[in-house]
Amino acid sequence: MAAPTAGARVAPLTWRVARLVERRTETPSAQTLVLEVPGWPGHLAGQHVDVRLTAEDGYQAARSYSLAGPADGDRIELTVQRVPDGEVSPYLIDTYAEGDPVEVRGPVGGWFVWRPEETAPVLLIGGGSGIVPLMAMVRARRAVGSRVPFRLLYSVRTPADVFYADELRHRVRDDFGLDVAYVYTREAPEGWRGEPHRIGLADVNTHGWPPDLQPQCYVCGPTGFVETVADLLVGLGHETRRVRTERFGPTG
Repeated sequence: MAAPTAGARVAPLTWRVARLVERRTETPSAQTLVLEVPGWPGHLAGQHVDVRLTAEDGYQAARSYSLAGPADGDRIELTVQRVPDGEVSPYLIDTYAEGDPVEVRGPVGGWFVWRPEETAPVLLIGGGSGIVPLMAMVRARRAVGSRVPFRLLYSVRTPADVFYADELRHRVRDDFGLDVAYVYTREAPEGWRGEPHRIGLADVNTHGWPPDLQPQCYVCGPTGFVETVADLLVGLGHETRRVRTERFGPTG
């Protein structure tokens, strides 16, 4: 989807009926849902959608989910992690069946996006399910054949919590210019050097780009994680305007 030009009128967002056509298991608590959305206008890597459920009695619940892949005709992908006692995620993971409808609205967001025409090196730092919009950027890079160098630093609790684990292994091997590093906070894989720890200055300094290369930095994850990483990047000398953040937390 092309970005709107300055002064162009942006069409209002409307709810569209989407239907599930495929699902993939990512972790014991997360699945990727492939939805068919007739008339989907396209999107940029990093954008998100609102998903709305309506009960038989008319009660509605809506949540926002990042798009997990680049534009692909009328199909979109969402990776959903089950939230304990949640209203929407348990239904999408446990009950929602192929062919069933949900409503989606989007794409939403224009700041936390990567555009294929950009040429600056890219640093992606994700915490937990914050990897989702970053993975969309990794996939978009491959889809357009970009050679812009990407580095991904991914913080997770344990190896079992890694989203897209097999795909990331393959992409490190096959996608020239993509590097991936991990931080484990609770349990590291066998043979891992060091102890489990929260992401810190040494991790960002070692696996990121030096600020003099003026990389574009994208940070996504829980609020505390995002604030910590953004402060680390600025402290290392990265320009504030080049540090783009997206955060999530529990709903009310």
